Amino acid sequence: MRRRVLIMGAAGRDFHNFNVAYRHDPQVEVVAFTATQIPFIDDRTYPASLAGERYPDGIPIHDESMLTALIREQEIDDVIFSYSDVSHATVMHKASQVLAAGANFMLLGARATMLTSTVPVVAVCAVRTGAGKSQTTRAIADTLKNAGKRVVAVRHPMPYGNLEAQRVQRYASLEDLDRYDTTIEEREEYEPHITSGTIVYAGVDYGQILEQAQAECDVLLWDGGNNDLPFYKPDIHIVVADPLRAGHETGYYPGEVNLRMADVIVINKMDSASAEQVEAVMETIHQSNPEAMVIQANSRVSVDDPTAINGKRVLVVEDGPTLTHGEMKFGAGVVAARAHGASEIVDPRPWAVGTIAATFLKYDVGPVLPAMGYSQGQLAEMEQIIDAADADVVVIGTPIDLRHVIEIRKPALRVRYDLEVLPDSPSLLDALMPVLT
Repeated sequence: MRRRVLIMGAAGRDFHNFNVAYRHDPQVEVVAFTATQIPFIDDRTYPASLAGERYPDGIPIHDESMLTALIREQEIDDVIFSYSDVSHATVMHKASQVLAAGANFMLLGARATMLTSTVPVVAVCAVRTGAGKSQTTRAIADTLKNAGKRVVAVRHPMPYGNLEAQRVQRYASLEDLDRYDTTIEEREEYEPHITSGTIVYAGVDYGQILEQAQAECDVLLWDGGNNDLPFYKPDIHIVVADPLRAGHETGYYPGEVNLRMADVIVINKMDSASAEQVEAVMETIHQSNPEAMVIQANSRVSVDDPTAINGKRVLVVEDGPTLTHGEMKFGAGVVAARAHGASEIVDPRPWAVGTIAATFLKYDVGPVLPAMGYSQGQLAEMEQIIDAADADVVVIGTPIDLRHVIEIRKPALRVRYDLEVLPDSPSLLDALMPVLT
């Protein structure tokens, strides 16, 4: 009898685990996926073209609220937990729910899920969402290119649309962002790479993506999502830690796994953290992974026109995932507004509507507007909230300029943030030497 398996996910790691560990396994029948965290991805089907010949009807995707019922009705043997950036307590609550319903609860490790590249792989991961992974990845790409290496970035998946059409996506120009009908979250990750001349791959089938990406680079740069593990076996595993959330590096899954696996740990945001917070992270590293190289860095924030903030009532738009499941109350936008003399940071919640109002109810994100752009409806809601808010200036603290995707009628300023390695710290070049020699 084949084992009946259900995969718990959020559109990304779940599909990868299926593709790599289960798609061709005759001992297993994957009965269903469940979906959580990301809106608009439940009540779909993982298509037969991706699932393979053993699944001619595809595999149904249900909302995670149906988990217990599915285990019982479908006589599930094993439930595979396959999403990231959740507390250790949350993982065990899910495990308890699964075990109580009669199934086994499982986590897949690195050997079962990492694919091997024919070119060196540098993986950039984190202990939490919003630690500064994107700016670190950009800085590493620049360092590799300055050393004469051809670099291609492969981004952790965010397939929220047509899964079949998103099997393999290659982004070489800004026009490709429109061609693939990308969400704000995807644009935030891809656009900075594209504008700096780095080709980006993403999609659903990371085996096929690997075949194409490794053919046009000297070094493959894995650009991780949330605090998930790399999909490709890294030659250098770089992990970003956030001292503003000291202690989280050992309290969340699979961020602690990244911390313990890392070859290099970047302590970011030194310019925002206290000495006590930095010392707490350093002590955790000493206890958990004393052999790792430690790089200390600032998250340097810059604004188009800082004088336009001084004395103004400011509405700040921040990166959505950093605020929601990343549990941060502020990001680069608030840092810039405070640094440049905003008289007030305007709370957008009185004007919140629709799904964004629901986001405020679900997550304690503080008095800032999370950039939620998973659908045209959410983009329209953001426009409406920004229009209605009683503010003088909009400060855009997201990795992309939102003015490219929504109409902002108030004066608006773009915030940028970059990794700045401290002079007395090991450098990125030091960290990358094993793939440069």
